[in-house]
Amino acid sequence: MRYAADGLVPCIVQDASTGEVVTLAYANELALTKTFETGETHFWSRSRQELWHKGATSGNVQRVVRVALDCDHDAVLMQVDPAGPACHTNAVGCFRDEASEGASGAPSGDAADMPPFQVLSDLAAVIAGRAGEAPEGSYTARLLADQDLALKKIGEEATEVVIAAKGGDRPQLVYESADLLYHLLVALQAADVPLTDVLAELASRRR
Repeated sequence: MRYAADGLVPCIVQDASTGEVVTLAYANELALTKTFETGETHFWSRSRQELWHKGATSGNVQRVVRVALDCDHDAVLMQVDPAGPACHTNAVGCFRDEASEGASGAPSGDAADMPPFQVLSDLAAVIAGRAGEAPEGSYTARLLADQDLALKKIGEEATEVVIAAKGGDRPQLVYESADLLYHLLVALQAADVPLTDVLAELASRRR
């Protein structure tokens, strides 16, 4: 590893499931050592001049899936499975397309503008939040607390997908498939299986 004169190296943090670059941070040798030891991202705060464990206070930790170095060994790419937003503003990532922001400064656009699978990643993060907060009246929290109900719903939604596909009802197939994916993500959260593990398994099957 080739550190800069200040002992730091830039770290590009990328969501492993969506491919989105969510933040740019800096690490020294201690931060990288902690990252490898714990499996969660640690950085060096240049403003506070101290070690920084991402998510230590917010709960939005980043589980490291893969680490790669650039060809000069002076930059690090960390692919992570985030438990929540990467940005301190509670946005998924720290980067904004200024041309697409409205007068209020809030990013515009819809799900069609997101990188592939980001919707799934965002939804998984919301479900993880419900698991931690368990807000009263939350359907997701109810499913997480009742495994039998959650698994029953997966069976029901899978049946609805089959019926819609068999009947050639495209809009209904889209709707029921979305329901099925949501309930599957709830089941994965309840079993403490990150979405990135499922995507990695799919990737391993490519021929």
